Amino acid sequence: MSIKITMPALSPTMEEGNLAKWLVKEGDTVAAGDVIAEIETDKATMEVEAVDEGTVAKLLVEAGTEGVKVNEVIAVLVEDGEDASNVDVSAVSDAATPATPAAEETPKVETSAPSTPSAAPAAPAPAPSGERVFASPLARRIAQQNGVEIASLTGSGPRGRIVKADVEAAMASGTLPQTVASSAASATPTVAPQMAAGPSDDAVRALFEEGSFEAKPHDGMRKTIAQRLTESAQTIPAYFVTMEAGIDALLALRSQMNAAAPKDGDGKPAYKLSVNDFVVKAMAMALKAVPQANVSWTSTDRLYHAHSDVGVAVAVDDGLFTPIVRRAEEKTLSVISAEIKDMAGRARDKKLKPQEYQGGCTAVSNLGMFGVKEFTSIINPPHASIVSIGAGTQRPVVRDGKLAVGTVMGATFAFDHRAIDGALGAELAASFKNYLENPMAMLA
Repeated sequence: MSIKITMPALSPTMEEGNLAKWLVKEGDTVAAGDVIAEIETDKATMEVEAVDEGTVAKLLVEAGTEGVKVNEVIAVLVEDGEDASNVDVSAVSDAATPATPAAEETPKVETSAPSTPSAAPAAPAPAPSGERVFASPLARRIAQQNGVEIASLTGSGPRGRIVKADVEAAMASGTLPQTVASSAASATPTVAPQMAAGPSDDAVRALFEEGSFEAKPHDGMRKTIAQRLTESAQTIPAYFVTMEAGIDALLALRSQMNAAAPKDGDGKPAYKLSVNDFVVKAMAMALKAVPQANVSWTSTDRLYHAHSDVGVAVAVDDGLFTPIVRRAEEKTLSVISAEIKDMAGRARDKKLKPQEYQGGCTAVSNLGMFGVKEFTSIINPPHASIVSIGAGTQRPVVRDGKLAVGTVMGATFAFDHRAIDGALGAELAASFKNYLENPMAMLA
């Protein structure tokens, strides 16, 4: 009996992924638990294990294929003693629409119909109503975003498959059926609402001299960042609260704690605390002190969180991760510091697990090391807040009625007004400032 291997859901929100690499080949014998492939999600590369034993009869999706839908059949195993050549591949994979390889619009492996080596297939007429339409995921997505009825198109891909170029050609020619064209003009796209405004891609490219730029296609991370932050900007009514905190006491405590850190046999300290470690801890303690602000918004209710799960923005090559320090209010500064260093390193290598960067209730974004004085950040749902940290700078301050020099750091909060009203946001900001200016309270 043949055994289907499907694209796994590596996180609760995953809808598709890229099949980066096969670690087995047809004819190999595998056991349950063997690593057989590497799958790329928007922000991580993860290994896929076999859940059954058998012989690899067919790899249905090529390495390098993008946009493979969750639960699509990607390979077939046969049990010991079975003849792999007798497996009906088309029957196994017929329910799934083949995905699109990264390097080209149509896949090299087509499992929906037998190939004819001696002649190229003729392009069929548009599919009659009710019949299955063969189209690449990208073509379907573009058609949906622009109100194009995919079944009305003629495919130019292998065996009549509808590809991106077919959709774009139909849109450019203006030959779409009237009902389709009118819906494309009036409908509000449901997948990428940002496409409804602004010039088209071709119009943007036309503004620049040919050869004066390099077009770098968006990778999965860039697409996800764009989608989520566009959604945030369009749906979250955010407001901003800016405050300043004197951090001389924090800097002094940090120096004392780093000097007192135990050392190993090579004289290397067990930890080295950063200012950002104190910021994360202060945010966690402030949420504990103001629990009404430790929330997430849904359309039916607010979720009040029992613990402070604080995300920490980490810049990676052409992207951003926000790994989460769970239950940060319960952890020591040294533990927070170690966790952030570990997750930041694995984030840069794309080795974080989805559960390590999904969820959380708030986030910290720190650009102070670049000399940025203050800035605002976009809230990343399901968070209802984020704090943006600027550089600590020395400036004149008044202490006990006398002028002195102190180190002051700016922080700007963004709050989701649906979940956190202005006075409540100000209360959280004030608590955060209190912990920064009285850092010993974070050690209690």
